[in-house]
Amino acid sequence: MVAPEAVVTFDRPEGFRVVAKLGLARGEAVCQRNLLRATFRSIGAFIGFAPVEYLTDAERARAESLVALRGNASTLGANGVVGVQFDSREQSDGSTRVVATGQAVILEPERPGLG
Repeated sequence: MVAPEAVVTFDRPEGFRVVAKLGLARGEAVCQRNLLRATFRSIGAFIGFAPVEYLTDAERARAESLVALRGNASTLGANGVVGVQFDSREQSDGSTRVVATGQAVILEPERPGLG
């Protein structure tokens, strides 16, 4: 499995170089709508409380999409993913879909003094 620290939003993790690009990797997660939680969230927003549970749901969906992305990259033979981007959409049923995509790569540690 690809290590979490080898998944980055930029061109390469610090201290590593990309030796091969293996193709696009993706991971997806869906956060189902919870009507009761949505009602309490609306009441909280109305009286001035921050929607903490919404952030927790969004963070959970993001984390799940990253796990799926790492698994997909591993099946391609990668040990890293670079250029990670997220896309989040609310579905017609009220659920939230988060998709993480990035370039599956083979990383190699840079050697000090070379390159």
